[in-house]
Amino acid sequence: MIHFEDVVKRFGHVTVLNDLNFDVKPGEFVTLIGPSGSGKTTILRLLMTLEQVTDGKIWVAGGCLSHMKRGDRFVPADDKHQRVVRKRIGMVFQQFNLFPNMKVIQNLTEAPVRVLGLSRAEAEERARELLELVGLSEKIDAHPTQLSGGQQQRVAIARALAMRPDVMLLDEVTSALDPELVSGMLALLKDIAQTTDITFLCVTHEMNFARDVSDRVLMFDGGQIIEDAPPDKLFTEPDHERTRSFLAAVLDRG
Repeated sequence: MIHFEDVVKRFGHVTVLNDLNFDVKPGEFVTLIGPSGSGKTTILRLLMTLEQVTDGKIWVAGGCLSHMKRGDRFVPADDKHQRVVRKRIGMVFQQFNLFPNMKVIQNLTEAPVRVLGLSRAEAEERARELLELVGLSEKIDAHPTQLSGGQQQRVAIARALAMRPDVMLLDEVTSALDPELVSGMLALLKDIAQTTDITFLCVTHEMNFARDVSDRVLMFDGGQIIEDAPPDKLFTEPDHERTRSFLAAVLDRG
C-alpha cells in the first residue's frame, strides 16, 4: 500500500532521509519510533506532499505519488497528479486543524462534497455515522471553539475518515491532549484499526500504544531504519544497541 524506493530528502546541506526503503502492506498498522530529528515526521509530510523527495520514489496503492510518467520516463509529479494519488490518504495532525468558522458537521462534509463529489445528503449521512463512531453525535452543530481538545481531536479523526482513505497517517495525535484524555484517544484509534481495512502509518511517543496496536514497529535513527520488527520482538529483544538505549530512555521517562 505504501512503498518507499531509495528515498532521499535533504534540506539544504542536511540529509534527513538517506536511501530509505520500506513497505507497508494493505491493512497493516506500522508505527515509526525514534528520537526527535530522526526523520519520522518528514516521512508523513512527504506522503501528504507537504514536502517533495530530493531523490527516489514514493508509491501509494500502486500509483506513484512522487513522480508521473511522461513518455517512457518518470518525471517529478505536478500538483494535479499528486492531488489524485493523495485522495487515497488521510492524515490526523498533532494540531487539530479544524475550520473554526464551520460547525462540526460542515468540517466533516466540506471535503467529501468538494473533493470526492458526494452529494450533500450522502456526506451528511456519513458524517453522522462517524460522529457516532467517535462518540460525538451530540456535538454535530457545535463550533470547534465550543469543544475540548479531546473532542476536537476526535472530530479531526472523523473528518479524516470521511474522505474514505485507504491509508491513514497519524502524527503524534495525543501530543496536544491532557494526559487523562490520552488512553481514550488511543482506545478509539485501536478500535478503528481493528474494525476497518485501512492501512495505518503512525508516528508516536506512546510506546505502550505502539506495542499494543502495531503489526510492525520501525526504529529510526539518522534518517534510516535501523530496526524493523513485530512489537513483541522490538520491545523485548531489540537487536540494535541504539534501539535498546532509546527504549530505555523513553520507557524510564514514561
